[in-house]
Amino acid sequence: MCQPGRMSDFIGDNLSGSRFEDVDLNGATFRRVDLRGARLDSVDLVGARIRGSWISDVEISGDVESLRVEGIDVVPLVEAELDRLYPDRARMRPADADGFRAAWQILERLWGETVGRAEGLPPELLDERVDGEWSFIQTLRHLVFATDAWVSRTVLGEPAPWDPLGLPHEDMVDVPAVPCDYEARPALEQVLALRADRMTTVRLVLDGLTDEQLAGMTEPVTEPGYPEPESFPVRRCLQAIITEEWEHRIFAERDLDVLALRPA
Repeated sequence: MCQPGRMSDFIGDNLSGSRFEDVDLNGATFRRVDLRGARLDSVDLVGARIRGSWISDVEISGDVESLRVEGIDVVPLVEAELDRLYPDRARMRPADADGFRAAWQILERLWGETVGRAEGLPPELLDERVDGEWSFIQTLRHLVFATDAWVSRTVLGEPAPWDPLGLPHEDMVDVPAVPCDYEARPALEQVLALRADRMTTVRLVLDGLTDEQLAGMTEPVTEPGYPEPESFPVRRCLQAIITEEWEHRIFAERDLDVLALRPA
């Protein structure tokens, strides 16, 4: 095992099938390396340079701010295509309080359609993970956690709004004040009740939101939890939940397409 902080050279080694988790490869050099079939989840590739490489059938998803392919930043092209494919997507970048209310109405409608689709599947499929991603029920549990974190705790100032069934993101460090049970298998009805409560909370916050409040800062919560006790721009908190709701519904729809083809 490599010692912390020690640099190692792997030359002519066969590391196929290896697992690298919580490993710092900052500044590492990969030359004549076979990465076929490699899977990179929750990795930081800021400033990475890939040159003279053979890239075919590669899939990238995540928070991509700048990606140059042959000298061309393709992110604006991808963003424009995504907005074309999903006409409501541009509404998920609201500029004012009315825009946030309109975005939330769209999300409630879309999630209603997605939940209705999931309810038509055999219940056991809703606990299945597709390609290692969260199951449908885990996705809903994560959105409960996201609402507790970015609306109830930061915007409303509740120090400990957590429900035991809320599901933090998998790479979050353990926070003693935040319950976390990845192995729980609640029924869909139980999770939908939690979701309805949290979505009502967001709706009430947005119903009373003004442009002045949107431009302000939250009052820091001093008790330990997640996010850390500090003040945040209100816009950042509300945009976080809008983005989480939008992106995870897209993921859920993608995986429901696969699950619909599986036998119970």
